[in-house]
Amino acid sequence: MRIGVDVGGTNTDAVAMSGSEVVGWSKAVTTPEVTDGIVTAVRAVLDDCGASPEAIGAVMIGTTHFTNALVEGRRLVPTAVVRLGLPATRGLPPFIDWPERLRAVLGDHVYLCHGGHEFDGRLISPIDHDELRAAAQDIVSKGVNSVAVASVFSPVDDSFEAETRDVLADEAPELDISLSSEIGRLGLLERENAAVVNACLRPLAERTVSGLIGALVELGLDCPLHVSQNDGTLMSADFARRYPVATFASGPTNSMRGAAFLSGIRDGVVIDVGGTTSDVGVLVHGFPREASTAVSVAGVRTNFRMPDVLSLGLGGGSLVRSGNGADGDGADVTVGPDSVGYELTDRALVFGGDELTATDIAAAAGMADIGDRATVSDVDAGLVGDAVECMQDMLATAVEQMKTSADPVPVVVVGGGGVLVRDGLAGASETIRPDYFSVASAIGAAIAQVGAETDRVYSMASMTRDEAMAEARSVTSQRAVDAGADAATVEITDIDEIPLTYLPSNAIRIRVKAVGDLAAGNGISGGGGGP
Repeated sequence: MRIGVDVGGTNTDAVAMSGSEVVGWSKAVTTPEVTDGIVTAVRAVLDDCGASPEAIGAVMIGTTHFTNALVEGRRLVPTAVVRLGLPATRGLPPFIDWPERLRAVLGDHVYLCHGGHEFDGRLISPIDHDELRAAAQDIVSKGVNSVAVASVFSPVDDSFEAETRDVLADEAPELDISLSSEIGRLGLLERENAAVVNACLRPLAERTVSGLIGALVELGLDCPLHVSQNDGTLMSADFARRYPVATFASGPTNSMRGAAFLSGIRDGVVIDVGGTTSDVGVLVHGFPREASTAVSVAGVRTNFRMPDVLSLGLGGGSLVRSGNGADGDGADVTVGPDSVGYELTDRALVFGGDELTATDIAAAAGMADIGDRATVSDVDAGLVGDAVECMQDMLATAVEQMKTSADPVPVVVVGGGGVLVRDGLAGASETIRPDYFSVASAIGAAIAQVGAETDRVYSMASMTRDEAMAEARSVTSQRAVDAGADAATVEITDIDEIPLTYLPSNAIRIRVKAVGDLAAGNGISGGGGGP
């Protein structure tokens, strides 16, 4: 059996699965100390299905812990950036596009050094070990331990980043070093930003993963622990310690994977309605469609893989207001974006509170049997009707924005606030609300596989196209194995080949994604440790 857990802003969901069958599930309130909520939810699901700890073969956890830390600007550590590119790149130094509040937290520790490559692997300038040793000494003197290393075109040739890591570690073994070539894609600033974000979260990742392992120990579970990535796949606990940035947006991704599994829909739109927001995404072959452009997280522009998700301020706790205030004839009815969030069970009318929320509207309209419906019986029918229409219009507009054609598509509704979506949504060929839709995100975590990706430029001056393809496939498959996949099950699921006709040497950009089943592991640390 496997246990999937999704830690959301309002609730922590847990499910137990035997094969493809859901045998138990639970919801618990997310706690300030995230592991407390996980222990409560997992203990409840074990009781629900009557399973012993010995029957659990693996635990998969999806969490917004690291995203929230960046958004809030809390629990981050000062981080130095070592960029290899001189004499180029002076015009756009590191942190140039960061919000000032985050720059202040991380400090302005920037070291521009010689090195880097052109797009086809030619040197910009030789690497200078003395320069790097001086940088390491200065970083340590400032009390900084986290370092991000970025070299120009390192996805083409990552040797300088690896060499820099070795030199820095030799000079200052206490440094915790993140390499941009292991995290981001082509694009110096975005890839560098991704490495910096990863570096400033590494100490928090160490504490969080240790806490998750401690939660498993408290529950008596001795099985592999895996953490959800933002592409719908898993990474081992050791991998999560090194690459916390890979968890960003894993919540919506898990919901979409769970939606595909529960509904059988592999191509369509998913609406995940939570307590505060609704996330709308597109399924392509059962996996979330990836964003094709750089994605900003907390105002930081990055380019690691992220799902293409549209978020809107509509959830179960969204506040409902009428412009005329008193008689509620429906004029100027608004829903959200402000929300009571995790206080829904205290402040909503159906739970004895005094705020009119989207959940109250759903109860009054007969769309949901929640709480004490008698408390909303006197809400004006016109206000209820117009609020329902407002919610459906918001969702239909979001679906239209995410579709790539005007044709109707299947829409799968999941999440605890899924009751807000009415059947017959505009733009939908069918509206599907599958069994266990309220815990789809935890199911998505439980069924996930292990994946890896390669994105780099190959020059056809030194190899043939077939050789480049073979190398990209081999490297990606090995990365999946390193991340914890069973080598016998790894398969290539996606290949993009983009000719770069504006560059000499007949260069091509190749992106490859590989996915495999979890390898058998022993103990709670769980499997491989990453590339």
